[in-house]
Amino acid sequence: MTNDVSAGAARIHWIEDGEQRSARWRSESGWPAPKKVVVADDTMTADAAYRLALDGTALLWRGDFHNARQLLQALVRRIDHKSPRGKRKAGKPAGTLTEQFHRHRLAQLQRARTLAMLLIPFQADHTIPLRRAPDVREACLEAYGAAAPGHDDAQDNARSGAHDGAAGSAHGEAYVASLRELLGLVGAHEWRRKGVFIPALDERIHPWYGVFSPVRGEYVELVAQAPVPARATLAFDVGAGTGVLSAVLARRGLQRVVATDMDARALGCARDNIQRLGLAAQVEVVRADLFPEGRAGLVVCNPPWLPGKPSSSIEYAIYDPDSRMLKGFLAGLKDHLLDGGEGWLILSDLAEHLGLRSREQLLGWIEAAGLAVAGRHDIRPAHPKASDPDDPLAAARMVELTSLWRLRAAAPEAG
Repeated sequence: MTNDVSAGAARIHWIEDGEQRSARWRSESGWPAPKKVVVADDTMTADAAYRLALDGTALLWRGDFHNARQLLQALVRRIDHKSPRGKRKAGKPAGTLTEQFHRHRLAQLQRARTLAMLLIPFQADHTIPLRRAPDVREACLEAYGAAAPGHDDAQDNARSGAHDGAAGSAHGEAYVASLRELLGLVGAHEWRRKGVFIPALDERIHPWYGVFSPVRGEYVELVAQAPVPARATLAFDVGAGTGVLSAVLARRGLQRVVATDMDARALGCARDNIQRLGLAAQVEVVRADLFPEGRAGLVVCNPPWLPGKPSSSIEYAIYDPDSRMLKGFLAGLKDHLLDGGEGWLILSDLAEHLGLRSREQLLGWIEAAGLAVAGRHDIRPAHPKASDPDDPLAAARMVELTSLWRLRAAAPEAG
């Protein structure tokens, strides 16, 4: 019941029907392969499953798929029943906002880790060999890609025993992933299919799995309303994600927009959205770490808003380790602005209210980069958590502002 890595792919091992078996491990969240795995089916009670999951023992499901979903919901109820929310309501001291945030993060991490312990087997073609399992092949293809030959497939597939003797195909390898991740893949597939309506475009943006969806529309409105610098014809969109801000800038009349990102999914997603919107002649999507080559009259960046270490790959859109992207954008902005140009930094002040970054720090980084603040446009978030008194971070969220900072090269000092 230990793990190894073969040809770069993590594996899980378990004993079933008296035989040692293994399968490839997949986790888009970056979870390590569980070290302890037991086989579970419809006879397992929710209490037993909860105890095993808390202990770090993964449950490889062999029963009815819908029963697995019900079991996951039962685990959610047990975790939420144990959450610290009730303790806060009982009058126990909550501590500072910073302490509340770190407790909330730790609780989120523990919750996610526990729920990730319920595992589902997959065939190499992304079918699920369980009773009443849905067809999730399209969602898995979008997240995982097409099946590719694995390490010594014939031997490994014979050992993996995905279910009832079925074990992958000649074109790939059977694998195991958490049910919670699968449900996330399916949800992301629906977001991608339906799209997110963007009022500033009067169109839909279609986010891909792993690319942050523009559901918090206030920052898009800021970019749609801020005055564009005079004579600006070229704009850079640094860290473009879905490409939504590039599309807004193009629709506002910028003759050319260069959108950058380092993530392959984000690049594909941005190109797809730009093509859907008929803006490919105006917007070029390129792979670059922050800035593309050259200078522009307008450079826009919407970095992750909270300094901190992401606990999964998807959280890189929320947490900026050591404020690397924010500080990198500020440090390099001056060298990528044309005379009279502006850099637009879109940033929430939630980190300031949580004690994770001070306003003085931000202004110090701006000044150290040779920049000056030409103006700032603020807007209050309208998402549900902003007005939810039961949210663990309600005190900070209720005073949060999202701002567009208009930055220019500072004038040289006289004398």
